[in-house]
Amino acid sequence: MEFNSYSYLLALIPAISIFWALPVAARRWYVLALSLAFYASWGLQFAWLPLVICGGVFWCARRLAAEPENGRRWLLTGIGFVLTVLCYFKYRGFFIDNVAGLLARFGQAPAATAASVALPLGISFYSFEAISFLIDSRQGRVKNPRFWDLALFVLYWPHLVAGPIVRVRELVPQFTFSKKFDLAMFTLGVDRLLWGLVQKTVLSNSLGGWVDEGFLARAAQSNTTIDNWAMATAFGLQIYFDFASYSNMAIGTARLMGITLPENFRYPYHAASPPDFWARWHMTLSRWIRDYLFFPVNARYQAAPGALYASLLVIMGLAGLWHGAGWGFIAWGLLQGLWLVLYRMWESWAEGRAGWKEAAWSKAMWRLLTLAMVITAWVPFRASSADQAATILGSMYVHIKLSATYPVNFFLITALVAGFTAVEPFLGGWIERRLAARNHLVLVRPLLWAACLLMFLAFDERGAKFIYFQF
Repeated sequence: MEFNSYSYLLALIPAISIFWALPVAARRWYVLALSLAFYASWGLQFAWLPLVICGGVFWCARRLAAEPENGRRWLLTGIGFVLTVLCYFKYRGFFIDNVAGLLARFGQAPAATAASVALPLGISFYSFEAISFLIDSRQGRVKNPRFWDLALFVLYWPHLVAGPIVRVRELVPQFTFSKKFDLAMFTLGVDRLLWGLVQKTVLSNSLGGWVDEGFLARAAQSNTTIDNWAMATAFGLQIYFDFASYSNMAIGTARLMGITLPENFRYPYHAASPPDFWARWHMTLSRWIRDYLFFPVNARYQAAPGALYASLLVIMGLAGLWHGAGWGFIAWGLLQGLWLVLYRMWESWAEGRAGWKEAAWSKAMWRLLTLAMVITAWVPFRASSADQAATILGSMYVHIKLSATYPVNFFLITALVAGFTAVEPFLGGWIERRLAARNHLVLVRPLLWAACLLMFLAFDERGAKFIYFQF
């Protein structure tokens, strides 16, 4: 059941109404049942899998609490269990096909392919949350864990499929569901839900058809430099508004029940540097990587820049692999790691030159470079093959053809969405201030809501799925 479907929106009305009508003691079980039903609505085939992961993780967490002297062993056992399940469903075919292909190249074995295994929806997201539960248990941040706390933490349907990636200490304390109905929070929830619909249907989907055509295998050979820069930009905008829309709808849905989920995006294309981009893009994944991977590595290699830079590349490569079982995702992660390393090297070099880091020309340079770097990295992420990615990047940087072959409508739509992205933070702030100043005008918000629903109905493309659902 897609968030941007009529069935979800219509089902949400009675679901939320019943939630507030129930006594507090019954709400936890009601939400857990709804979450299981929501996941099962995508198919009963893997409805059991999140519960199995929860069971294994919970058992290891209990052993952690009972045997603190063996805490490291139980932590690694639990993480190994989760990663084994994740790798089987997500990376098994990728690994077998690559090993078979490598052996065949050296004449050791015939090329073979792995039997196809369906990818359970949202497994990358709830696997990371299960691992964070284990690590937080090991570090003493989770006290007296209960299975149904863990199950609801993992299965809570607004964030189950594509995040935001939450922490136990953020979400579980809210699962008392003891808050009284708050009209202000409910109103903010509707705001975010409807704005997410507009982001998906009006902004993201308007670019989707063009991007699909531009990344066809045959298109890479005929596209010019201008075509490919515009196409990479269009995909960067499409995936931003697609994922931000899901995050907004997840946050909005949770707020309808009095639950606060963490923010996931903060105008990433306004980033001043590569690290700033990752402080704005998929923020809950960024902090997961920072807290559970980068901080431990940074503490170990702080005095050895070479090892630190190499580990940063590896970490970002793994972040790319987390997105999908393909070399294009790994290349995207490695490029993002390379941009971070280059910026750190620049910082170290500029520290000995008075005023360079704070100079206006330096800030402007890094804003432009960051934008170009991010757009460049989207190419292997979206390309259908390494050859296509290499051809597109070669056209963008080496084989320059300053002509345009796509219809003017493509460039116009891309420019309009890019222009909206440029003014988005200022427009959003202005609207929030105006609504706050006019909260006594009861018609303001309903009129905005009606406009959002009309745009959704006018621009909706049935079957247009969220991009991050494949991860």
